[in-house]
Amino acid sequence: MQQHTTIQTELAAFLRKEGQTINQFAGISGVNSGTLSSIINGNRPIAMQQLDRITAGMGLPEGAFYELYIDECVVHSTPDWRRLGPFLHRCAELDKLEYIRQVVHIIMDNITYAPLLFDTAEEFYRQGKLQAAALLYAGVADSEKYQHSERLALCQYRLFTIRIGQSPEADFRAATRFEYFVERLEEIDQLEALRQLADIYIALQHWEKARLLAQELRHKTSIQYEIRFYKTRKKKELRQAPKPLCFYILYAYWLQSKVCEETGEYERALEYVGLYSEMNWIVEESEEVRQIRDQFSRLSTVYACLYRMMRGELEALPQVVESIGTPGLQLWDGLLKAVQAANRYGWEVDEHIGRFQQLLTPEGAAFGQAEGTSGRETPDQYPVLLYELAVYSLKAERIEQGIRYIFGSLEASTALGSIACVIRCVRLFEQFRLHASADDQERYKQLISKVQVAHAEQTVKTQDRL
Repeated sequence: MQQHTTIQTELAAFLRKEGQTINQFAGISGVNSGTLSSIINGNRPIAMQQLDRITAGMGLPEGAFYELYIDECVVHSTPDWRRLGPFLHRCAELDKLEYIRQVVHIIMDNITYAPLLFDTAEEFYRQGKLQAAALLYAGVADSEKYQHSERLALCQYRLFTIRIGQSPEADFRAATRFEYFVERLEEIDQLEALRQLADIYIALQHWEKARLLAQELRHKTSIQYEIRFYKTRKKKELRQAPKPLCFYILYAYWLQSKVCEETGEYERALEYVGLYSEMNWIVEESEEVRQIRDQFSRLSTVYACLYRMMRGELEALPQVVESIGTPGLQLWDGLLKAVQAANRYGWEVDEHIGRFQQLLTPEGAAFGQAEGTSGRETPDQYPVLLYELAVYSLKAERIEQGIRYIFGSLEASTALGSIACVIRCVRLFEQFRLHASADDQERYKQLISKVQVAHAEQTVKTQDRL
């Protein structure tokens, strides 16, 4: 009968092969000789620190015996948290995520481990070991999926924050999965969760969903503000939100103004600007609150001009252009809005946008690299901006320039997979095809071929993911 491989048999075989005594190996590994003897004879379980020292003493890579450790200490015996906890911590340090996954799968049949795993996940989360934490949160959440506990909601919240930021598709899945659990969070935790959800739906251009979340954020924060600052009797010490409460109310108004901006409701957008510019109601006092006041004061100045311009006030245009590229109005967003307004109202804006001309040429490849951009800026704005510049140039009968912008927009749209912008470019070119040179028509054919190839490749990738 073949002997079952264990850490003890591996250690004993190593000593025989190397011709070492237990005392000699104790000197090499730093593990007490009596402890080694008890381990080899199966009279003593192996602690995590001892396992790492034995592994190093045998000249093996870190984690070489972890799978055997799981088999001995988790599968074939009742898991002891005094050994299991350190094992999970060590796996997280070494990024041995598969072993964490195995342990969680085995032990979560016993729900009594849920609090211990959750506390460990919180430690990992605070330490920035997010993938290790996610495995533990997912295990706890799965074991408590039929419970209506705050711990389950917190697990889902942590998983949500870990999963977002990878891609729009991943953000959407994470948001829709988490939304159901927001109401189960403690009231003060709901504020930051609602803000993050609203940010995602704004980025995904789900305007109505973002509007509803902004309304809910303002409502819930107003209740918390009333309880904290206007109730004369408080039953208990109240937890602090990650940011001062005034921030969430002002941010909710800003979110609602952004939704109105994107849906073309500029009068309503200006009303919300008025709400977050008026801050006499704020009773909090701190340096952070002062900075928040300054931030929203600057935003209100910029966005009031922006929305006045978007509703047709030409005199607001110079102020908007001066703000382009500042923290209040990002480069591509400001340029896009200025050119859209010019196209809508028939303005001549060459003088105003001329300072950005070097960035606006398709050959400049300024996409995502220009000064004044930030990580929050939406790259999809670049091909749309080039399309709007094409419209502007063609209306001014600068045909050659307009066609160059169409081509630039087509190339950028293809790179980003923006089919909607590609379609608009195609329609615009077809309107002016008769004015295009033979060289331009040939280049257009080549660009359309690239679009078709890129679209086919994207379709295959999408089908593979499904």
